Amino acid sequence: MIARHVYRAASPLQHNVRHYATGGAPTGKMNPWLKYGGGFVGVIMVAFGIARALAKPPEDKEQAKANFEAYMRRIRGEPAKKAFTGGDQGWVDLKLESVEELSHNTKKFRFALPDKDDVSGLQVASALLTKYKGPEMEKPVIRPYTPTSDEDARGHVDFVIKRYPNGPMSEHMHSMEPPQRLDFKGPIPKYPWEANKHDHICLIAGGTGITPMYQLCRAIFNNPSDKTKVTLVFGNVTEEDILLKREFEDLENKYPQRFRAFYMLDKPPEGWTQGTGYINRELLKQVLPEPKVENIKIFVCGPPGLYKAISGPKKSPQDQGDLAGLLKDLGYAKDQVYKF
Repeated sequence: MIARHVYRAASPLQHNVRHYATGGAPTGKMNPWLKYGGGFVGVIMVAFGIARALAKPPEDKEQAKANFEAYMRRIRGEPAKKAFTGGDQGWVDLKLESVEELSHNTKKFRFALPDKDDVSGLQVASALLTKYKGPEMEKPVIRPYTPTSDEDARGHVDFVIKRYPNGPMSEHMHSMEPPQRLDFKGPIPKYPWEANKHDHICLIAGGTGITPMYQLCRAIFNNPSDKTKVTLVFGNVTEEDILLKREFEDLENKYPQRFRAFYMLDKPPEGWTQGTGYINRELLKQVLPEPKVENIKIFVCGPPGLYKAISGPKKSPQDQGDLAGLLKDLGYAKDQVYKF
């Protein structure tokens, strides 16, 4: 059952502009200040902007240079530079800018991009690799994470990370404090999305497997020309574990004919009105489009147990492997399913 919410009407901010009339010079000639003053003020403003861009302490000369270059790109109207370009770029270390605690085991991390005018360079759908080597580790730990910030966000990239016991990367990130740094690399391309690529997509996720699903949702609902319908099935242990629930509720409110969300909890609270237990055959048969429907796609992401039960695991990052589990039993074809 989809939770019903009260629609929140957003009133646009209205601006009242007052126009002032000025009389001409008595001689009929243009006042020199009016003739040249605008250009003079413009020069002063540009100079002031450059001064601000360069106003960094001596030990931060590289950052001052980057800020200056970013400012001049904006002046020239050039597109933002991509922080991550893939290929042979190698690892890029980013400074942790802020940490927000979302629950007892989940935090939102904001990392500053090398230049405050940079965009991440990620496409939908894609991810970034993280790397960390502790003092007692023989080899570094490398894990992929999908950002939750918009792809066109400037100057930063956000991640929502759940801490898992004995998870070396998630435990390390949860121990970090600003302004510590972490190595990133990417982007790692996943499923290339374009507007209206499918008529209807279905997202089956468990735990932190929700982040690439949210990336897809952002791309679809931020694009007015994209009319794709989306169904989300999201399994968790407790209600507190449901990541990005407020964001998905907002989508339900704003697009009730195009977005539906169904939640399953292993340990539901008293009064819980949606599903209990694991994601099961009965639920999928009820909420997913029939396998014979054309131009649908089902995306799966979550812990190994979810893959095993729903779709079967991938063989490797490049090999989707055979379709198995509940989706095969329900009659879906391999080309109708993508495993993140």
